[in-house]
Amino acid sequence: MSQATAQNIPLSFYEEKSAYPGIFAWIFSTDHKRIGLLYMFTILSFFLFGMSMGFLIRLEKMFPGGQFFQPATYNALFTIHGVVMIFLFVIPGIPAVFGNFILPIQLGAEDVAFPRLNLLSWWLLVIGALVIFLSLFTGSKLPDTGWTFYAPYNTITTANIPMAVFGAFLVGFSSILTGLNFITTVHRLRAKGMTFFRMPLFAWSIYATAWIQILATPVVGITLLLVIAERFLGVGVFNPSKSGDPLMYQHLFWIYSHPAVYIMVLPAMGIVSDIIPTFCKKPIFGYKAIAFSSMSIAFIGYLVWGHHMFTSGMADLARVVFSFLTFFVAVPTAIKIFNWTATLYKGSIELRAPMLFALSFIFLFSIGGLTGVMLGTLNLDLHLHDTSFVVAHFHYTIFGGFGFALFGGIHYWFPKMFGKMYNETRAKWAWLLLFIGFNMTYFPLFLAGLEGMPRRYYDYLPKFAPYHFWSTIGSWIMISGILFMFGNLLHGLLRGEKADDNPWGGSTLEWQVPSPPPLVNFTTPPVVNKDPYDFSDILKKRNSSPTPQDQEDKGGQ
Repeated sequence: MSQATAQNIPLSFYEEKSAYPGIFAWIFSTDHKRIGLLYMFTILSFFLFGMSMGFLIRLEKMFPGGQFFQPATYNALFTIHGVVMIFLFVIPGIPAVFGNFILPIQLGAEDVAFPRLNLLSWWLLVIGALVIFLSLFTGSKLPDTGWTFYAPYNTITTANIPMAVFGAFLVGFSSILTGLNFITTVHRLRAKGMTFFRMPLFAWSIYATAWIQILATPVVGITLLLVIAERFLGVGVFNPSKSGDPLMYQHLFWIYSHPAVYIMVLPAMGIVSDIIPTFCKKPIFGYKAIAFSSMSIAFIGYLVWGHHMFTSGMADLARVVFSFLTFFVAVPTAIKIFNWTATLYKGSIELRAPMLFALSFIFLFSIGGLTGVMLGTLNLDLHLHDTSFVVAHFHYTIFGGFGFALFGGIHYWFPKMFGKMYNETRAKWAWLLLFIGFNMTYFPLFLAGLEGMPRRYYDYLPKFAPYHFWSTIGSWIMISGILFMFGNLLHGLLRGEKADDNPWGGSTLEWQVPSPPPLVNFTTPPVVNKDPYDFSDILKKRNSSPTPQDQEDKGGQ
């Protein structure tokens, strides 16, 4: 790495003594902060690739009739888009990035419990991703099963499905090791005085997520290995022509994949739970209720996988039970939303970029949750299943939830991670473009789904054309906002002003260390003697020596 390039990156990340030169000092580092940054740059690269596939999908669907691709190519596009976004971006996402970088500092630890295992987790993600991408160039055609790899088609297609599912298996193994590491870190490495109920709510969300990672992920790992065994050994597991049961594949897949939704969403909720009190300067309302609701969501999420299979032929009694249980998931989620709203009440609210993303999360995820209750209603789901209504619901839940929270977390912890400030005004404009574009892209699909527009279809009837036209226009606005946001963050990284140690006035431990943090995080081991969202000291300091908070035109100039 050249000296000029090194000067643009915060010096503290070069303080670690390493036997390796340049980039090798990063990819062989066991420092949790470097590994967190490796994850960030890796998954954001996957995100940009997956986003380009989504752009092509929307471009093809702008008008009825074939535009640019043949039907087989279109099937491959939405398969690749789904596999990359789910397995390589959303599932590793927040836990891998902020769980690595922020969690140990929030707990007052020097590192995670198993640093070498932590590095292995990143390598498994990278190797798994390479295997998935290799599957695109081997076999007689591109994978076209959709990201779920449904049987029995996965047993007969000539696409290189075994390599794709093996790559997903390696990514799942990375997730298991990450979850094991975080659970041990939470139990064993908390600072003196930091009881479970003095942990920040982000730490609680990572803790709950880690349990899902280590308990649910092995199920899908075994399922994917069975797919490989069926293809290479000829055993009849899911293929009905060999006495297999394709419905068994769906059960095994969704036993993991519905809890996996909370691997995506629970850490996002943790980010929002940290951002809102910081920019309201008041303690979070109902701290214990939010903490316990995270664990409740993790537990109840194991019991409702069947609502993905209401039209698959399961028994009527089973469908009724799964529908009834689905409504229970909404209860702990609603607790969080009500408590966030109560925290906002009479708070000293600062509408900075992280706060705008957090508020957007509440709005968009509420739409995703309410439409999820609609899909959990048995008689309604029979009409809406496999329509574009489900596509819209999924994206409001995952991208409107996970995506906006991830971007909010990047803006929130950017000064801490890099010691630089981005331009606040540009960040707000990027948020506005992203928010408007997102709703223009996906809300029309709700309306099209209510009228019967099927999902995953290459072509559609002319009556659905207005919905797809405006959805495609919205995707251009959304992508513009994303690229503008990344450009602003990159400009801040390279040319931004030096950030204060605590630019937002946060109360949790990561704001008590330098920006960016030194190698061992804390010069002296911290002792925790107050609640995580106690702003009394921050407010006293601010009142005694006020500092300007409006830096809209300063950052990055």
